[in-house]
Amino acid sequence: MSPLVTIALRFVVLSLVAVGGVTSVLPEVHRVAVDVHHWVTDAEFTQMFVIARAAPGPNMLLVTLIGWHVAGLPGALVATAAMCVPSCTLSYFAAHAWQRFRGAPWRRAVEAGLAPITVGLVLATGWLVARGAPGGWVAYSITAVTTALVLFTRINPFWLFLAAGALGLLGLV
Repeated sequence: MSPLVTIALRFVVLSLVAVGGVTSVLPEVHRVAVDVHHWVTDAEFTQMFVIARAAPGPNMLLVTLIGWHVAGLPGALVATAAMCVPSCTLSYFAAHAWQRFRGAPWRRAVEAGLAPITVGLVLATGWLVARGAPGGWVAYSITAVTTALVLFTRINPFWLFLAAGALGLLGLV
């Protein structure tokens, strides 16, 4: 099968279950790109994730980078369209139906059930990305301190990223 067809099929399916955006299906994107098709290595996936997050724009830029890596510009365009068009179309029609059932008890139950699933998938994404990054006690310490500061203070994460980047430039990480 053509790489473009494979990219399209894989990302169309993921697009339709990406409740809350691409971040919620990143573990599956990782599995497909790294373990199943071997399009990228674990380290390359992590690098692409970081680039996609650092760049302005939507979180789904990761799939664009994967598509580019696999099949150049056509791959990037196919991956982006496959990730955006189905979910946008489904969201458009679902939003109209969802509003009709504004006060329904089952709607509140569905919303309450999706929240922990989404949080769990986001945590799984964090684990996958951390696993692919270079390690060592310094890197793990920076991760732990950054996590604690983000959770328990109002420090802007930008300053923490800047400090970690400076440590990296100094060769300490």
